Amino acid sequence: MHRIRKGDQVIVTTGRDKGRQGTVIRVLEDDHVVIENVNMVKKHQKPNPQQGVPGGIVQKEAPIHVSNVMIFNPATKKGDRVGFKQLDDGRKVRVFKSNGEVVDA
Repeated sequence: MHRIRKGDQVIVTTGRDKGRQGTVIRVLEDDHVVIENVNMVKKHQKPNPQQGVPGGIVQKEAPIHVSNVMIFNPATKKGDRVGFKQLDDGRKVRVFKSNGEVVDA
C-alpha cells in the first residue's frame, strides 16, 4: 500500500514548483508521481502522421519524486504526512499524522 495514490490532492514541498497544489494523475513504479499542471516541461515532438500526432513544442507534466510532495489535509489546509492504521474490521487505511483522521473514505 502506497502513501500517495492516483487521485490524491498533493502539495509540492521543494523545487521550482514549491507550494503548488494538484491532483495525482499517475503513480510510477520508481517512486515518482505525475501531478496535474505541476512541473510542466517543454518537449520537442517529432510529427507522426500514422498516429495523427502533430509536430512542434508541446508542454507536458514531468514526474516528481514522492519525497518532494505531501498529501494535502483539508482540515488543516496544509501538507501532511501519512501513516497507516488497522481498523476494527481488519481493513488497513491511511491516516493523517497530525490529527489522525482517515484519508480514505
